[in-house]
Amino acid sequence: MINITIRNEIENDFGEVEILTRKAFWNVNVPGCDEHYLAHVLRSHEDFIPELDLVAETDDGKIVGNVMYTKARLVDESGAEKLILTFGPISVHPDYQRMGISRKLLELSFDKAIGLGYKAIVIFGNPDNYVSRGFKSCKKYNVCTADGSYPAAMLVKELVAGTFNGTKWFYHESPAYEFDRSDAEKFDEQFEPMKKEFRPSQEEFYIHSHSVIRD
Repeated sequence: MINITIRNEIENDFGEVEILTRKAFWNVNVPGCDEHYLAHVLRSHEDFIPELDLVAETDDGKIVGNVMYTKARLVDESGAEKLILTFGPISVHPDYQRMGISRKLLELSFDKAIGLGYKAIVIFGNPDNYVSRGFKSCKKYNVCTADGSYPAAMLVKELVAGTFNGTKWFYHESPAYEFDRSDAEKFDEQFEPMKKEFRPSQEEFYIHSHSVIRD
């Protein structure tokens, strides 16, 4: 197990974190990636939560992991709202994956989130990566998207037990995650050229992201 320190991201880290995020996601979900642009624009959005913006740093000062959080909302059928969290991107440098770094980032961020008064997290991700961290299908908590569907990739974690009591909740992601893909392409031009190519993980991502749970 590699020895790392987890701390809050500071402004001097921004460029290194964006390079790290690009390397972590390149060709994983789609040819190329835009998660590094997302990391760039999230920091200036009103829903961004600096207290939960964490980096994992090695003893020699290299940043090898990062996670970012924003606020999100749940709205029930009566219009009542519940303020919750979502995270992403969460990145680990390819040379340091499978070393428990993402687990440490998440566990510490969960503790911090509870300390800030948050009770639940909703994400979109591969269940294989998150069920061991306490995430469950959105269907089990009756949390759905705005159109009433239950995507297989939408996962929910109760930070405080009993947060959900069977009420149907509609999930609303922060507009911080909405951006122009052409802006992301232009932003990418400042980085070292990397080849876009197909990988089997992209088909896995497509399957997970287009699957819906039925009754």
